[in-house]
Amino acid sequence: MILKAVLFDLHDTLAYLENPLSSVEISEFLLKHGYEVYPQSWDAASHYVGMIDYPKRGYRNRQAFFKQVLHRLDTKIDSESLQGLALLHNRRNAYTLFPDAASAVLKAKQLGMKTAIVTTIPDFIFHSAIKPIKDSFDVIMTGYRAGCEKSNPLMHRKTLKELKVIPDQAVMIGDEPLVDAKIPKKLGVHTILLDRENTVQSKPDEADSKASTLTEAMIIVEKWQKT
Repeated sequence: MILKAVLFDLHDTLAYLENPLSSVEISEFLLKHGYEVYPQSWDAASHYVGMIDYPKRGYRNRQAFFKQVLHRLDTKIDSESLQGLALLHNRRNAYTLFPDAASAVLKAKQLGMKTAIVTTIPDFIFHSAIKPIKDSFDVIMTGYRAGCEKSNPLMHRKTLKELKVIPDQAVMIGDEPLVDAKIPKKLGVHTILLDRENTVQSKPDEADSKASTLTEAMIIVEKWQKT
């Protein structure tokens, strides 16, 4: 098997949020500052902005992103409250690399493979977390760079094009059966479902294999390379 590239999911694959800020806490913050925004409304608007607005427009920071979320809720927020909300998110929603992330990316490089991150998540949310390994990636494909969210196969196609590999030469590793396994597999990409909690007893039909760690996933990749 000729493999030339490994595509990594970001959220809960390379990195995680230890204690993410909930929509209830966000609502409480906004209510305290005089804005009637409630948890379900916030969830709906932020999801819409993340999946629809961000890929089309792009936002350079959390303030711009949240300003658009509040715009979707017909809420105009003052700059001080907006900054406070952004700071709260910066403290609580900061990604941390999994202990096996750096070694997995390094292993891909040692195998002579190109590497990429494939995620809808805006880069300003995770750029600090990936600093130790950023230079090891040939492509970092976000929703804005792709112009779509991750369930659109165009994101994987653009990633492969930038890596200059065909689908059969790439492996996608991630924890979401739909966007990290089923969709790329339909394109012809080899797929490994990452199941860190071992909740899936056997390999799902959507994936070619499953692993409980990135280390295990890269062992599978290396074996595939040798077949």
